[in-house]
Amino acid sequence: PTKPPTHPIFSKEFVILMSAARTLLQLRGALNGSGALAQQQRLLASSSVVASASWSPMLISPWSSLSQANQQRHYASSSRTPLSAAAAAAATTKTASTAPVSAFEMQRLNQQRLKDRSERAELGGGAPRIAAQHSKGKLTARERLDLLLDPGSFREYDRYVEHRCADFGMQNQKIPADGVITGQGTIHGRTVFVFSQDFTVFGGSLSETHAEKICKVMDKAMLVGAPVIGLNDSGGARIQEGVASLGGYAEVFQRNVTASGVIPQISMIMGPCAGGAVYSPAMTDFTFMVKDSSYMFVTGPDVVKTVTKEEVTQEQLGGASTHTKKSGVAHLAMENDIDALERLRDFVDYLPSSNRHPIPERKPTDPIDRDLTSLNTSVPADPNIPYDMKEIIRSVFDDREFFEVMPDFARNIVIGFARMQGRTVCVVANQPMELAGCLDIDSSVKAARFVRFCDAFNIPIVTFVDVPGFLPGTAQEYGGIIRHGAKLLYAYAEATVPKVTVITRKAYGGAYDVMSSKHLRGDTNYAWPNAEIAVMGAKGAAEIIWRNDKDLVARENEYKTRFANPFSAAERGFIDDIIEPATTRRVIAHDLEILREKELKNPAKKHGNIPL
Repeated sequence: PTKPPTHPIFSKEFVILMSAARTLLQLRGALNGSGALAQQQRLLASSSVVASASWSPMLISPWSSLSQANQQRHYASSSRTPLSAAAAAAATTKTASTAPVSAFEMQRLNQQRLKDRSERAELGGGAPRIAAQHSKGKLTARERLDLLLDPGSFREYDRYVEHRCADFGMQNQKIPADGVITGQGTIHGRTVFVFSQDFTVFGGSLSETHAEKICKVMDKAMLVGAPVIGLNDSGGARIQEGVASLGGYAEVFQRNVTASGVIPQISMIMGPCAGGAVYSPAMTDFTFMVKDSSYMFVTGPDVVKTVTKEEVTQEQLGGASTHTKKSGVAHLAMENDIDALERLRDFVDYLPSSNRHPIPERKPTDPIDRDLTSLNTSVPADPNIPYDMKEIIRSVFDDREFFEVMPDFARNIVIGFARMQGRTVCVVANQPMELAGCLDIDSSVKAARFVRFCDAFNIPIVTFVDVPGFLPGTAQEYGGIIRHGAKLLYAYAEATVPKVTVITRKAYGGAYDVMSSKHLRGDTNYAWPNAEIAVMGAKGAAEIIWRNDKDLVARENEYKTRFANPFSAAERGFIDDIIEPATTRRVIAHDLEILREKELKNPAKKHGNIPL
C-alpha cells in the first residue's frame, strides 16, 4: 500500500504485507547485517507467506500500529548477531501468522540473542586474528586480564557496546565490546579497575564508544578509590570516525589529569601506541613496556623518513629499549606478556589504593635487629672508589627485596619500592657506580617525579646520599641543569610525608641541600662516621682557598680535618645523629614507626609553580 487504510479493520493484503515485513526483519537479523539485498529477496521469495516478490523488501510501514510488528521491528533493528538455525526458523514460523508472539517465546529468543552476542564478544575479531596475535608471541586482551587478575574476580562492563559510526561501511562491521575490554577485578584481593585494548578488533583503534568505556572505568575508580591499569595495544584513533575519535582521546586525557595524585594510574604497553595515543600513558604514574612487541612514538618511521630523511625502524624509534634507556618515557621493559603481567601484579602490591587509603601492609617476617655488620665495611675508605648502593638498600629493607623503577635510565640515581616492617617505603639513592653518583638533568627529573608520586600517596621516603655535586659541563648547562635540578629540590621541599635521610659518604655543595636535607623539612637525617659534608671536595677547596700556597697537600689535609667529616654538620643540628652502618635498619624502622602519625600541611593554594 502507498497510503494508510481508511478503515479501522485492515485489508487482507495489508496483513499479508506486514507479516512479510516482519519475516524480512527476522531474516535480515539472521544475515548479521550483511546488507546483501539480493540474498534477502531470495530468502523472502522462498517464504510461503509472500505471494509475490515484486515489491521492495525495504518497504516497512512506519505507521503500522500492530503490536506484533512493533515487537519484531525492535528485535530486528537492535540485533547485530546471527540467530541459530533453530531460532531463525522459529522466528520465521511465528511471524508467518498474525498471532502475537508469546512472552515465553520472546524470552527464549532474547536468551538466544544474549548467548550469540556473548559468544561474539568473546571471539573479538575472530579466530584468524586471534591466531595472528598468538603468532606474534602476544596474548589476546581477555587472556591478559585472566593472567593479571585473581582467578574469577573479573567483572566486565559494557560487554555489548558497539560503535555508532555509519560511514565507510562501518555500519556493517560491528563487534560487541568495540575493541576494548573494561571492568574491575582484584589483584591479591585488592580491587583494581582495568581496560585491555583488543588488537584483533579494528586494530584496537579508539572510537567514540571505545573511549567512553575507558572513561567509565576511570570514573568508577575515582569514585571508590582504586588503581586504574590500562593494557594498551592499539593502532591509534579510528580514522573512520574523524574528530569523534579525537574527542574521545581528549576525554581520556582529562581523566588522566583529574585522577593524577588521587588514584594510582599504570599503563602497560603491550603493542603499538602511536600518535595522540601516547599522551595518556605519558600522564599516568608508571609506564611499562614489553620487549620486541611494543612501541610508542608520536610520528612513525615513514613520517620521520619523509620529513627528516632519517631511516629508522619502529623498534629503534620507539621500542622498549629506546624508552627505558634513552628517553625515560617508560619505567620498565618486560621480557614478554606473561612476565609483564606477573611483575605488574607484584608491583601493584606496593601501592595504596588511593590517596585516602593507607599504604599496604603485610605481616613482617624479617627481624628488625637482623645482623648487618657487613655494612660497616660496605663503603671503601678511599672516597674515589665506587660501591654498589643497591646492595646497601637490599641489606637494610625487609627480606632484601627492592622493586627498582627505571633501572636503565639515569643510572646514577636509584629509585624504587621496598618494605620496612611490612609497610611500603619509597627509596631514592645516589649510585656511586655511575658518574660517581653526580646529579645531572636526567637523574634530577627521574627522582623528582618519583618523589612527587610518593608524596601524593603518603608513602614515606628514605634517601641514601653519596653525591659529589652536580655534573659539570657545557652539555648540562646548555640542557638546563639549573631548571631540571630545581625540580628535585622543589619535589623534596614540597613533600610532607615522613622523610628519613642517611648520608653514607659524600654530600657536597648544592647537591647536599637537594638530597632531602634537614633544611628541606627532613624529619630525621643521619650520617655514617666516614661521611663528608662540605661545600666541595678537600682538594678543590684547598686549591681555591690557598691557591698561592706551595704546600697544598698540607692545606688539603687541614681542610679534611676541619670539614670533610660529619661533625661540623652535627654541631649545627643539620645531622640528628652519627650512626654505625650496622644499626641503619633498626634506626630507620624506629623512625618510620614514630612518623606514622606525622601531620604536616603546606599553605593553602591552588597549586605551586614547579619549574617544569
